[in-house]
Amino acid sequence: MMNTFTLNVLAAEKPFFEGDCISLVIPTNDGQYGILAKHNNMIAAIVPGVLKITTPDGTETVAAVSEGLVKVENNQVLILVDTVERPEEIDENRARRSAEQAKEAILQKKSIQDYYAAQAKMARAIGRLRVKKYGK
Repeated sequence: MMNTFTLNVLAAEKPFFEGDCISLVIPTNDGQYGILAKHNNMIAAIVPGVLKITTPDGTETVAAVSEGLVKVENNQVLILVDTVERPEEIDENRARRSAEQAKEAILQKKSIQDYYAAQAKMARAIGRLRVKKYGK
């Protein structure tokens, strides 16, 4: 029998996924981070990027996530993010415009706060464009 864990992915506006999972990959400051059954308990920050869920039947779900948190405890994983989008929900042109605007803002560097806001906007746009590729 396959080792599974319970996964709940919640976005601010809607629940995204609830059920059994055999593997999960989340975007963190240190890169893509994998979680399997019986993972050590932990709490970590999620950064904008690509989330991958694999269920026991082999189905892989890919989504773009914004910043958030992951909590792993007793073979249960909870993900809380501001937004989560499937490839078909992403407007590619809007994501490209957003990336361009962020690039301009990064180059202008008006203040350190503006710079970090622009970097976060760029990370979200790049993550959305990466996920959009899965829908093609």
